[in-house]
Amino acid sequence: MRVDLFDFDLPNDRIALRPASPRDAARMLVVDGDQTTDAIVRDLPSLLRVGDCLVFNDTRVIPAQLEGRRGEARIGATLHKREGPRAWIAFVRNAKRVRMGDRIDFGEGVAALAAERFPDGSILLEFEGDEPVEILLERAGRMPLPPYIAGKRPTDARDADDYQTMFATEPGAVAAPTAALHFTPSLMAALAERGVEHATLTLHVGAGTFLPVKVDDTDAHAMHAEWGRIDAATAARLNAVRAAGGRLIAVGTTSLRLIESATDAADRVQPFEGDTAIFITPGYRFRGIDGLITNFHLPRSTLFMLVSALMGRERMQAAYRRAIENDYRFYSYGDASLLLPECGASKR
Repeated sequence: MRVDLFDFDLPNDRIALRPASPRDAARMLVVDGDQTTDAIVRDLPSLLRVGDCLVFNDTRVIPAQLEGRRGEARIGATLHKREGPRAWIAFVRNAKRVRMGDRIDFGEGVAALAAERFPDGSILLEFEGDEPVEILLERAGRMPLPPYIAGKRPTDARDADDYQTMFATEPGAVAAPTAALHFTPSLMAALAERGVEHATLTLHVGAGTFLPVKVDDTDAHAMHAEWGRIDAATAARLNAVRAAGGRLIAVGTTSLRLIESATDAADRVQPFEGDTAIFITPGYRFRGIDGLITNFHLPRSTLFMLVSALMGRERMQAAYRRAIENDYRFYSYGDASLLLPECGASKR
């Protein structure tokens, strides 16, 4: 499909630079079949059914943004995928000044060797020393805010909390599963009282999620792989929810993409551990999920293509126009949407 079909105009002032406070006070656009209404996130218990299950990503963001030097050259690195105990693939700023075998000094006793360059320009970094890389990053790294936020203000101490979800227990992501940023303990208690279940899986979100689509046709776009895991007990539980008539509502596109990667042709979620590079565009048949809670995405992005696949491109273009006209806040720290296609996403 042509990428320009997923374009829209977004005023610059709609990009949120801080999250709503409290988190569950964020606005939420509800697209339920052909009906579109305005709500707030804490309305969720009244919008979901008894027996539904929200599926969260429990990945934890690590301080994966590094600034260093190779000789006199200033080098920036954003880690985006672990390749081994001491090896990470990184997007590198000023990469032309880096030769393979060069040592990059990131300060605070943290350094890495450039070991391999990949066709997309990213570089494999091998960190020196015996300390776990996570400890090194705590010393020298900072939170990897999305470029559309980092380009407008510096990262600060608030982001260390603001850019983690309440479910974040498994370190390894370099971007937050931002739909879950809206959830609070009090909201989770209200959902449980309503009879809405929840489950967790792990997908370590990579910085590739922010990369623009640079081709004219979706068939030519290559997704970056991300590592994920759904254990056997969680897979069985998700299948039991659907067997009992409940809906699986993915909280975030990361949860959705992993569930869809793990679901077989019989629409059953299977245990999964490994990389996924699933790219969902209109025409895709959803097998594992029945709805989605997600923030508002960039024009021409793979994530806007995903929500268009779930709900229909024209419907999502109309929903985004409504959100823009009504001052919804966009992107990682912005407002939310609840997307419920007719009869469940899998048309069961």
